[in-house]
Amino acid sequence: MATTKTYKPTSPGRRNYVSIVNPELSKDRPLKSLLAPLSKSGGRNNYGRITVRRRGGGHKRKYRVIDFKRDKENIPGKVASIEYDPNRTANIALLFYADGEKRYIISPQGIKVGDVVEAGSSVDIQLGNCLPMMNIPLGSVIHNIEMRIGKGAQLVRSAGASAQLMAKEGDHVLVKLPSGEVRKFHRKCRACIGQIGNIHHESEKLGKAGRNRWKGNRPKVRGVAMNPHDHPMGGGEGKSSGGRHPCTPWGVPTKGFKTRKRKASDKDIVRRRS
Repeated sequence: MATTKTYKPTSPGRRNYVSIVNPELSKDRPLKSLLAPLSKSGGRNNYGRITVRRRGGGHKRKYRVIDFKRDKENIPGKVASIEYDPNRTANIALLFYADGEKRYIISPQGIKVGDVVEAGSSVDIQLGNCLPMMNIPLGSVIHNIEMRIGKGAQLVRSAGASAQLMAKEGDHVLVKLPSGEVRKFHRKCRACIGQIGNIHHESEKLGKAGRNRWKGNRPKVRGVAMNPHDHPMGGGEGKSSGGRHPCTPWGVPTKGFKTRKRKASDKDIVRRRS
């Protein structure tokens, strides 16, 4: 069972450091056939210009190929190990299927090595199984939710996250997402049973700025600390407060100013999170 661990303040970085200790995590190397190269962009586009600020550096990683589609129907898969994944907050589980194939899935809370999971239209309602939402009982806790039939899971994939199946109406089902938003899905879209594991992730404290650099996150500089050449809120004698409403380096208002564009899938929102 995973727990949080605090440390004696032997240094300033250790004083507030809180880590997660999970003895169930495998210490073996990840399966080589399910690894893919992962290159860094440093927030730059194909012209070499920074389009996403405050990215760069970080530890070298390999991508773990995750089975979000769960399209091996009615073939039981045995959990061989539960592993750490540097590319996501959730842990992953390695499945050995009865036909010899091996795949990674997002590890649900409570799953153990030796458990058997399955995907299909009429599989049992048990932890880790994947099936269409029309066959899942109302009130069930679910994760890894498809937005389009057969596309693979897109929603509720991070550590400790879970959604709840609220209602079934004709060709659609209503699901309450972790944000509180109630959204409509086609009844044939799939979801997995249970809550995602690594629920202690939100209790983790990095302790020092360097751990953020290991993750590839660079420092954030306030606009008012810059020169006028670099930011609309920069400059001024002494420590000025900017003298205008908060904005981005390109003058677009922030803190309350809506910049999101409407998505095609917004029509499926029944109740907004706000």
